[in-house]
Amino acid sequence: MMTKMVLRRVAIGFATLIVVSIIVFVMTSILPGDVAQIILGQSATPETLAALRKELGMDQPGYVRYFQWLGNMATGDLGISKAGGATIESLISGRLGNTMVMSGLVAVISIPISIALGLWAAMHPGALLDRIVTFGTLSLISVPEFFIATILVLILAVELHWLPSTAYLTGEETFLELLRALAMPLITLVIVVSAQMIRMTRAGILNVMSSPYIEMAILKGVPRRRIILRHAFFNAIGPIVNVIALNLAYLVSGVVVVETIFSYPGLAKLMIDGVQTRDLPLVQACAMIFCSTYVLLILLADVASIMSNPRLRNPK
Repeated sequence: MMTKMVLRRVAIGFATLIVVSIIVFVMTSILPGDVAQIILGQSATPETLAALRKELGMDQPGYVRYFQWLGNMATGDLGISKAGGATIESLISGRLGNTMVMSGLVAVISIPISIALGLWAAMHPGALLDRIVTFGTLSLISVPEFFIATILVLILAVELHWLPSTAYLTGEETFLELLRALAMPLITLVIVVSAQMIRMTRAGILNVMSSPYIEMAILKGVPRRRIILRHAFFNAIGPIVNVIALNLAYLVSGVVVVETIFSYPGLAKLMIDGVQTRDLPLVQACAMIFCSTYVLLILLADVASIMSNPRLRNPK
């Protein structure tokens, strides 16, 4: 039963990627502007514009261009940038590494903090710290990342001059300079991602605490801390992992906003630059990477939820 459900989730994920690819292709194709006009400038004649559009394949029907693009993507050929002439692989390679470094650091920082605070709040329900954590997470969940980033810039960069307002990198920074440049976007994303994980970790632990075997342990006088750390936490690990995966998937959209605000040279900033120059193959490739990452993380969350269910692990 578990194998069938996992395979079903994989099939749904694959179908979702196909639908997403259609949406990405259609939405990028209807963007206003003409890449041929951008390349040749305002002084270009209609004949030269028509010749360049034909050279770029823009004169073909939309469905033909879609299947050509999808086939190339399936074989790993991302194509040539229409704005610069370079291969899209070369443009993405360095930027993708920067985005993965950013996302990896956010995950490494936010996951332990979220689990620790969620466990601590569940150990002391109704206490002052629990009320502070609950109020803080509820407040932060309702605040978009661009607002948090703006507030951090105003306080840490403009008023206190502690950190730079941009995360521009030259590639020659020392380790401390790199940390200082990444501090603002890291703080923003950690705040955004951790709020939901803390709240859901606390809720998952307290939900398990209402189980009959936990109540029996409480009646026997087992300390609450021991019950949570040795029994409740491991039974709630499935939902917690599910929430972590979902929030890391949300991190994909947060990276797009934060990289743009702080001018961080990542994949999201590259995609925004591609939108401005109407470089459709570049935008499509970046969008598919983000969408594939999102779908993969959602798939992992579903699989983790299935595997954490004992009835599905042991159908007999």
